[in-house]
Amino acid sequence: MTFCLGIKVKAGLVGLADTRVTSGSECITARKVTVYEQDHSGMFLMTSGLRSVRDKALTYFDECMQERDQPFDRLFKAVNAFAEQVRRVSHEDRQALEESGLHFNIHALIGGQLANDAEHKLYLMYPQGNWVEVGKGTPYYIIGASGYGKPVLDRTLKYEDSMRHALKVGCLAFDSTRISAADVDFPMDVVLYEPARRKIIEYRYAKEDLAELSHWWQERLRHGIDEFPSEWMEQSFGLLEQEDS
Repeated sequence: MTFCLGIKVKAGLVGLADTRVTSGSECITARKVTVYEQDHSGMFLMTSGLRSVRDKALTYFDECMQERDQPFDRLFKAVNAFAEQVRRVSHEDRQALEESGLHFNIHALIGGQLANDAEHKLYLMYPQGNWVEVGKGTPYYIIGASGYGKPVLDRTLKYEDSMRHALKVGCLAFDSTRISAADVDFPMDVVLYEPARRKIIEYRYAKEDLAELSHWWQERLRHGIDEFPSEWMEQSFGLLEQEDS
């Protein structure tokens, strides 16, 4: 399983990805984020799904990028180019994978801003190569283990929030997923894109870097439950007490 989260807020883009890869009984650490930078523009690409499909599609895409005379000027064009490589891998490998009992599976989050993009963009791409743009209504998307962190994001994230707020919320969503999904874990890679600077920043957090944050979050949840109003429970517990009398 994987946890990759892309967030688009008014101020910029925030991406988070775990690095745990499981294969049978083996666990390894591997990057799930790739960054491409060119003059005054850049993009990042995060994937979930079969590692072999991801690596092959990304190798083809890297070759495509290197062979171009001119860089892509709009992000959606780069997304289309990556989608073409995913379809190419599907044509080559899908039958063999399915005969082995494996599903052809790759999802991607692609974010950034290229030379002719009016603003920063974030796209979600499906295994078929089709894509949707992540917008203001729901300014994030998770690929991989999506269920555990989604409630945190739905309750606390808005498009107008700052990038710092988005990263805090994203870290809490990651921590909630890490606690509940055994195949999601540190190190956690973070990418930040701020349109004013037109530059992508990468940073890797180890478990010990955020241990205090995780403990704070857990204790705050427990204290919050203790402080949660309880008057509404009296009727139901009153019935239980009547049964005992």
